[in-house]
Amino acid sequence: MATAKTQKNTETLVEKDTAKAILKSYRQSPRKVRLVVDAIRGKNIDNALTVLQFADKRAALPIQKLLESAIANAKDKGMEKEGLMISKASVDEGAILYRRRARARGNAAPIRKRTSHITLELTAKN
Repeated sequence: MATAKTQKNTETLVEKDTAKAILKSYRQSPRKVRLVVDAIRGKNIDNALTVLQFADKRAALPIQKLLESAIANAKDKGMEKEGLMISKASVDEGAILYRRRARARGNAAPIRKRTSHITLELTAKN
């Protein structure tokens, strides 16, 4: 049973016509990061890089670096840069760092510092 599960995981990781890049534990809330990722999902990489360059959001620079990393991964797989587009782009919740803030009468209120996991997947356009 364990070997079947391992075999299934390796099949999903090895795909010939896709390139992937993952950024884990980025210290910004997923809600804010999704605004930027939604703007580039489904675009070709030239348009996506232009959108990220002029986006007025803090998450734009790390996502731009992540996209450049995915482009480099695609180049290593032998894919051509001109025909690439962002097929999947997702932002998932990461670990939440819990802090405390002092409040009235000796109480403490929770502060949740959220993190994000960002995944970009590139495919060749047909």
